[in-house]
Amino acid sequence: MSSRQRQRASSQSPRTNAPPRSPGPGGLAAPPNPRRIPLYVALAVLGAAVGLAGTLVQAALFPGGLLLALAASAGLFYGGRVLTRTQFGALVPAVGWFLAVLALLGGRPEGDYVFGDELGLALFMLGGMAVAVICATVARLPVPANGAGQSGT
Repeated sequence: MSSRQRQRASSQSPRTNAPPRSPGPGGLAAPPNPRRIPLYVALAVLGAAVGLAGTLVQAALFPGGLLLALAASAGLFYGGRVLTRTQFGALVPAVGWFLAVLALLGGRPEGDYVFGDELGLALFMLGGMAVAVICATVARLPVPANGAGQSGT
């Protein structure tokens, strides 16, 4: 080996005296991917729509409507988690859902409000928040055995 080849080989080898790198922040502390922002906005709007529809359905068809509304909420929250592969993907539609339900709690000047009774309201609010927390804290998402569907971003 000539001295030029040795010099080139040594410049391509990794540095051994470099300090170890700490991994970047993960989870909710990781910086958001700018390409996902429109997706997060769409998930928030869908969360608000599911919250509005769930409020109407659970009040009209108790107890089956309550189960249907909670199942729709769970499907949206978990779908956001799987679609974005982040915890933030489950929390964004949950925030939209919560804001829509909170806005409907205010009532009207005439004294009526959307919710049918206190039991349905309590179960819908607590159940929806519990479903959001469960979907956001799922330990690990299922990955296909053949590795298909991994985008790498």
